[in-house]
Amino acid sequence: MSLISPAARDALQDWLDGLSALRGAAQNTLAAYRTDVSEFLTFITLHRGGPQGLGALRDLKVADMRAWMAQLRSQGIGSRSLARKLSAVKTFYRWLAQREGFDPTAVLLTRTPRFQKKLPRPLDADAAHVLLDHVEAAHPSAWVAARDAAVLTLLWGCGLRISEALSLRGADAPLPEVLRITGKGGKERVVPVLPAARAAVDHYRRLCPHDLTPGDALFRGVRGGALAPRPIQAAMAQARMQLGLPASATPHALRHSFATHLLDAGGDLRAIQDLLGHASLSTTQAYTAVDSRRLLEVYRQSHPKA
Repeated sequence: MSLISPAARDALQDWLDGLSALRGAAQNTLAAYRTDVSEFLTFITLHRGGPQGLGALRDLKVADMRAWMAQLRSQGIGSRSLARKLSAVKTFYRWLAQREGFDPTAVLLTRTPRFQKKLPRPLDADAAHVLLDHVEAAHPSAWVAARDAAVLTLLWGCGLRISEALSLRGADAPLPEVLRITGKGGKERVVPVLPAARAAVDHYRRLCPHDLTPGDALFRGVRGGALAPRPIQAAMAQARMQLGLPASATPHALRHSFATHLLDAGGDLRAIQDLLGHASLSTTQAYTAVDSRRLLEVYRQSHPKA
């Protein structure tokens, strides 16, 4: 960030602080915003031949935005990533324009590149069962195998994100019938815990050689520290390869599967939205990968007078 003017750097920090304090933005989100906007401001500095204070940032032109996007394209940045970066820059500029009192039209009207959204590909119930059984038997260390299976069972059986499962503490076990989970943006939700998930976690706890103290992480790495996502992703990748599953069979695909299986069993989309912790129902619809006919059927069942 050394190429960015002090005023622009301070404005960026003020914006990030506001997102954290007022909106409860997750740390990963804040880090991504910082990177994307910092890279943009650095480009503008080099493109215009010197540090750009707030006054200069007021005067960005459509040509400046096109030059920035052209450079990203030349670096091999795809449409999806470019759209994310542009969204971060627009959000920052909308805030900056309100604070400084200028017209951000050139930035806000920059067209977002089109890209085809990838629909999530959930595993069917049989494939999920086979995968979990395989993971539980795959690792030479019994307690590590039980740990990996327990985490993946929470993703599938409770619809947790991997970060949410790994945030559980020793005090959370033995798992209750319902868990209070803090998800993205600090949003809390209550999810039921299936007996299979409680049993998987209990099995892991019995085998784990480390002292699972109440205030520390429930799931541990081999050396005893808090478990990171990478070992779970690696266990899933190995199982995927050995079972001949598609590349889309990731830990997050088990969360997709949770939503899809509930919908197939007649679950209400709004209830599934709450269980997943989605802010928007459209996100839930994408996760469940259902077609318009199925959505219409659910709608008519929920609203008989429609």
